[in-house]
Amino acid sequence: MYKLLTHNDLDGVGCGILATLAFGEDVEIRYNSISSLNEEVKKFLADPTQHHKELWVTDLAVNEENEAAISAFIKAGGKARLVDHHKTSEHLNTHEWAWIATKQDDGAQTSATSMLYDVLVQEGHMEKSTSVSEFVELVRQYDTWEWEKRQNEAAKQLNALLFLQSIDEFADVMIDRLQQSDSFVFNDLEAKLLQVQDAQTERYIRKKRKQVVPIKVDTYLAGVVHAESYLSELGNDLGKTFPHLDFIVMVMMGTKRLSLRTIHDDVDVSAIAGNYGGGGHQKASGATLTEDAFELFVKQVYELPTLRPDALENKFNTPENDLGTLYGNEQNDKFFIVQQNRKYYIMKNQKPAEIGYDTFAEAEKQLKREELAFLVNDHRYVKYLSERVKKQDLTVNQPVVKKQAD
Repeated sequence: MYKLLTHNDLDGVGCGILATLAFGEDVEIRYNSISSLNEEVKKFLADPTQHHKELWVTDLAVNEENEAAISAFIKAGGKARLVDHHKTSEHLNTHEWAWIATKQDDGAQTSATSMLYDVLVQEGHMEKSTSVSEFVELVRQYDTWEWEKRQNEAAKQLNALLFLQSIDEFADVMIDRLQQSDSFVFNDLEAKLLQVQDAQTERYIRKKRKQVVPIKVDTYLAGVVHAESYLSELGNDLGKTFPHLDFIVMVMMGTKRLSLRTIHDDVDVSAIAGNYGGGGHQKASGATLTEDAFELFVKQVYELPTLRPDALENKFNTPENDLGTLYGNEQNDKFFIVQQNRKYYIMKNQKPAEIGYDTFAEAEKQLKREELAFLVNDHRYVKYLSERVKKQDLTVNQPVVKKQAD
């Protein structure tokens, strides 16, 4: 008999599906949030009537108290193991009962589902099949966001399908399909449901783009938004919409949790989440809404203005335009990024600039971080250029650099 405690996201549910395929009715599965796992582990270890079962924990890590308790449980004759892929769990590798790996042998990022699949096959609990391997790979790609690089929409759709129904309903359908089918595909009804879900997700994200508030967090500039749905898709979209932000914080008041996302390779949100008792991946982590987190991400944010997204579908006012690129802010200041002598300068309200940047991207990032500026639409851009031409202060080789005093 087995007891599986796993996460309640797609990767964790994938582990539950594999365990059922491998152990059938001999496994009892409980899906947990990050915050509820340790209580479940503690409850299992404290109940002697459960000790005939082998405890498996997947896609989650235990705290120090349960770490010691599991070791004592095994020393007393019990059986337990933990399989996880989060960087913040690597310290558990000091125990024989834990296997933490963030990357596969080929260098690709792991998921708990892909790791558990390897374990179950290697130990003879199940055999590999095309359909299960395809399912496992979709889960891995979604959980690591590799699907986006590969443009594999099926991975994103699999996650969406999970949240269109209960976990048990999703698991039952997937188990039956993986047992009966030679390959993994969505049926016609699921395809139609996913089309509707995609439209709902896009509407939700469009609304949330207008609610992001920037706030300084140590040396970082973060974007904070209250959200309860489509967190992975939303966090990724907001990171791309506001690339000058170092990371995105999504506040879930209902569950009193934080979800952190970044698109930047030089930002580790798992370390930031660790400040609030959380952890996870470098680019995707979660934490509890502690008192300190509430003070920073709710109370302080409440008084701050939201960001304006850049204008969409511009034909003229575009980055690195030869005539310059126009931005604005809520104070009605005008910022003009223009190139001169292989440097990019930011002119504020038509005043000559002092600092030159090597690339347009550097200038734009600095402008957005310091002035909360946004790319204005074509109408405002054309009006701005027309006014400057009339005033005869716009020429081909315009003097944008402030002259140094003698």
